[in-house]
Amino acid sequence: MALKTEIMDVVDLREYYATALGKATRRLIAAKLSGRMPQDPQATLLGMGYATPFLNPLAENAARQIAFMPARRGVIHWPEQGLVDSALVDELDLPLGDNAVDVALLIHCLEFTDSPEELLQEVWRVLTPQGKLLLIVPNRSSLWAMRDISPFGHGQPFSRQQLQVLLRTAQFSITRFEYALVMPPSKRFGGSAMARGLEKLGSAAALRGISGALIIEAQKQVYAYAPGRKVRRALPRFKPVFLPAPQHSHSRQE
Repeated sequence: MALKTEIMDVVDLREYYATALGKATRRLIAAKLSGRMPQDPQATLLGMGYATPFLNPLAENAARQIAFMPARRGVIHWPEQGLVDSALVDELDLPLGDNAVDVALLIHCLEFTDSPEELLQEVWRVLTPQGKLLLIVPNRSSLWAMRDISPFGHGQPFSRQQLQVLLRTAQFSITRFEYALVMPPSKRFGGSAMARGLEKLGSAAALRGISGALIIEAQKQVYAYAPGRKVRRALPRFKPVFLPAPQHSHSRQE
């Protein structure tokens, strides 16, 4: 079966995560992300792609949570209540200064960009020294990558070796590698106890190849000189203003 390479827009993604299978996907991946935020009340968390289902479970106590959505996909109002913390962006030119965020979570992001190398370089730029990258992508060898029932069946899937090369080139050091979504990509498994049971067995080497998602934790490495990296004027850390604000709330003040 041919891989689905077209872009899923933000409406498609929101509708998927409202289904039983989407809810099961969110629970299983969120469980793998638990405890990944630094114990720093001033930490800033950036979600890119379609990360909103995972931001609050990952960092309820983070000082700032920001959701960036690529321009070609569209943007949704997030969170549902209060000031807007989501924005439509060019993923290769983020509206943030250097060293602006402590943790970057990328999901439904890398597989949809035309320039994975440039995207990772831009994420490297906005991360603080020794900042953390959490990257979730479709597993190239899985059934999930060959079925368009979920977002993991769209875009360009990756192998572990491909990701290692990409991250090394972008000056990231991999600190942890995990597999998620061992259950088959079927609506019958949404919310079932069998899905949770299969996930517990996912660490077994025999099941890694069929896991739908690869989860990589990597750390930004800082060297004296990085050939080919875009040089930008250093900017102070700031809290971006996101517009439009919801009608029932006031605009964010600088």
